[in-house]
This record gives sequence, C-alpha cells and structure tokens, in this order.
Amino acid sequence: MWIEENNQLKRNFLFKDFKAAFAFMTKVAAIAEEMNHHPTWTNEYNKVDIRLSTHDAGNIVTDKDRKLALAIDRVLEK
Repeated sequence: MWIEENNQLKRNFLFKDFKAAFAFMTKVAAIAEEMNHHPTWTNEYNKVDIRLSTHDAGNIVTDKDRKLALAIDRVLEK
C-alpha cells in the first residue's frame, strides 16, 4: 500500500529472493522510462523501497506520481 509522507509517495516491496526483486525492478524501469518519470528507489536482496515525487513541480506528489504508482501496482498483479 502506498503512503503519502513528506511530499512523497512511498511503498516497500518484499520478494522471495533477489532474482524476483530484480525482475520487478526491471519491469518498473521500463514503465518509468516510457512515462519519462523515474522513481527514487533502493534494493537490498529481496527488498525494494520506492519513493515517488515530481522534481519539476518542486518535489511534491502530483498526478504523474499517482499514475506511476498505479502502473507499478499493476506489475504485481501480473
């Protein structure tokens, strides 16, 4: 579940292993590139933490962030 905090949308993801986490990140990277809206994220083994905000709008949450969050959620549904 995404939470809005400190002008960012945030969500933590947990996968069975590093390979699954990296596969998820690869899919998200393709979507982010297509949308020209890139996340701030970290990965440690099977954990991926994503933070979204729109830099061009002064580092606040905008519709671009909400659309990317929805697209990321859809990756998990497949």
